[in-house]
Amino acid sequence: MKTGLVTFYHIHHYGALLQAAATQRAVETLGAECEILDYYVNQDNALFRKPTGLGSLAADTHTALHYKALETRYQRFEKFSKDHLRISGHRFESMEELRHAELPYDLILSGSDQIWNPKIFPDGHFDPVFFGAFSNRRKIAYAPSFGIPKIPEEMEAELREYLADFSHVSARETQGQEILREITGKGFPVVLDPTLLLNADQWSAMAHTPQGYPGTEKNASQGYILCYCISKPGALEPYIRQLAERTGLPVVQLCGIRRKVHPQARCILDAGPAEFLALFQNASYVCTNSFHGTVFSVQFQKPFFTAVAPSELAAPERSRTFSILSRLGLTDRIIGKGDTADLEAEIDWVAASERLTEARKFSMAYLRAALENQPYEAKVPVPPDEKNNLPVLADYGACTGCTACASGCPKDAITMERDKEGFAYPVIDPDQCVRCGHCTAVCPMIHEREPKSLPAAFAAWNRDDQIRKDSTSGGVFTALAEYVLEGGGVVYGAAMDGKQHLRHIACFRKEDLWRLRGAKYVQSDLGDTFREVREALKTRQVLFSGTPCQVDGLYRFLGSRPENLTTCDLVCHGVPSPSVWEDMARSIEQRKGKGLQAVRFRNKVTGWKDSHFTTVYDDGTVDTAPLFATEYGRAFGRALFLRPSCHRCAYTNLNRPGDFTLGDFWGLRPDELLEQQEKGVSLLLVNTAHGSHIFDQLPLSRQAFPVERAVAGNPRLASPIQQPVDRAAFFAAYALEPFDWVRKRFCSIPPLPVRAAGKLLSPELKAKIRNKLK
Repeated sequence: MKTGLVTFYHIHHYGALLQAAATQRAVETLGAECEILDYYVNQDNALFRKPTGLGSLAADTHTALHYKALETRYQRFEKFSKDHLRISGHRFESMEELRHAELPYDLILSGSDQIWNPKIFPDGHFDPVFFGAFSNRRKIAYAPSFGIPKIPEEMEAELREYLADFSHVSARETQGQEILREITGKGFPVVLDPTLLLNADQWSAMAHTPQGYPGTEKNASQGYILCYCISKPGALEPYIRQLAERTGLPVVQLCGIRRKVHPQARCILDAGPAEFLALFQNASYVCTNSFHGTVFSVQFQKPFFTAVAPSELAAPERSRTFSILSRLGLTDRIIGKGDTADLEAEIDWVAASERLTEARKFSMAYLRAALENQPYEAKVPVPPDEKNNLPVLADYGACTGCTACASGCPKDAITMERDKEGFAYPVIDPDQCVRCGHCTAVCPMIHEREPKSLPAAFAAWNRDDQIRKDSTSGGVFTALAEYVLEGGGVVYGAAMDGKQHLRHIACFRKEDLWRLRGAKYVQSDLGDTFREVREALKTRQVLFSGTPCQVDGLYRFLGSRPENLTTCDLVCHGVPSPSVWEDMARSIEQRKGKGLQAVRFRNKVTGWKDSHFTTVYDDGTVDTAPLFATEYGRAFGRALFLRPSCHRCAYTNLNRPGDFTLGDFWGLRPDELLEQQEKGVSLLLVNTAHGSHIFDQLPLSRQAFPVERAVAGNPRLASPIQQPVDRAAFFAAYALEPFDWVRKRFCSIPPLPVRAAGKLLSPELKAKIRNKLK
């Protein structure tokens, strides 16, 4: 049987050429002939670019300066293609030419890479050639990628028609699998990238180390740190720097990008695919942000760290790097996460190899079935925790740290432990766990919430001006808390202790409510609060105030909505890392040479709309400055160190878990409540009948507004805050560098000219500049 392979192969890109070679070799090992159709489209290997602007001019200048090395690279790509690819004797340049050609194939195979991504073709549409639409022969697909999260609606029917002609289809990543399911209503397997179908020995046979390359010198046994970046190193920088410092090894940069990733890096510009393989084969360590850089680190079993795009960290299910490393149990090698491995941590290559062997068998079995036109039933891999019969809680990116699982565990088998980002996550002790399933039953993030009717929205404020002055906005929380205390109840809320650690505490007296007032921009430690609330509810009223995820977690823990429980959730920007805040507090103390006694994150010293960050020291002195003119305030406003779940928050809508929702009534027009705005005005949403009953009894001034006005002034009532592009870089540095270095690098206030430009430039121009700098 002769197979015609349509794939990207001609472009001088390491991944494209190596995946084409691997696909062809894999098909041949299964007993079929395989030939790549020489279809040339949208691929330009010219060393010099067509002039389009300053970017292309800079690239051409660099090319001219390094012409000899880059010309050698060109020739090495051509040689590898000639040596390792079997390509049709005729070059086809159009769909029509292919349609009328006498093609000698029994089967058309649409190969890997982003061949089904419509956005990479000049007209922004699918290229029918990569769906084999030129032939009436049987068609199969191995690991094609769409490269986009969703197919444009106007292209869905076209894709459905193409797919109908295939007897077998697979996907390279789960995102592609989901697209295929949505378009066809059927399930398809996720298979390995072709480069993982071959083993290390097969790749070693294709490797070539030229004289003078790293690994050929007299001190070759010393080794080197290989850096392969296809975009700015970003989060990789501290790993490259620290590896170089701690190991003393030289840094070798295989140039995917042309800027240096380390001041002493030896840049290699002339590597073709064979030399690419050799550089990975001979490296001691690898730092990369390339998928295929990750693949060949695994193939040659090199200690590695890899970085992924912010969009992949925010949605790992869309990432091919997460996909393969999850299969291999190596996601801790992805940097900028709370569970990233320590710099010196060893990799369990035995376990990873066993997993890779299983995944390879799975993928080759699919390919064999597709080639032989046999039925194939995809087997769903069993997660490691399920093999151990351990409960499977919310995944890392969804877990809010609400403590419902730990608080509710009847055997105390779950503890909340901080990760490297400083956030608490549940850790299950397999020896204590009795597999009762209670933790999964109460986890809010793996259960749907019932929808509620729209809340009633009010602008509200406390009639006591002194309480209002001491509050972040209108002092509504204090009125609610006093109502509960007057009825013999207890109030739970967040308060700072003497070490600037934020924790939930119980308050039984009005005189102590000052500890709970005011915004605190850090995630609070709930400890045993849920269990305390459960006990208190047996004898008295309880008011619990917290973030919406904490309120929802409390209700899940309790299993009901007790009549004597009142809850108040907050309009939440997101919760910053407790460890980052505590390090910032220690840094402030060290720089001032005195201890912090109290902190006001939003002090109304100059008015409600000009919030100040105020620090009070143990010698009685005070510092105050506009919040967003301080390092912590600026970083908080940028959402630099929020919990990962905040960027996909399930509570950024009007389906609120609490009886009340409290925030600031931002967005008031200058002519609305004019006399009140300077003192602070609260946004109050009344979400339940229980809340409405209490609201009618509170001694508050109020004015009703359409709920749309509440959303307009508080975007976190409509959608989560986006993850900043440098979040991973911040936490990568935070894991390895002294905090003060991290603080200065990421949180310092920009110079005056930069701040002035920021005020003068339009949002559109700022966006263009950011895109140019990426």
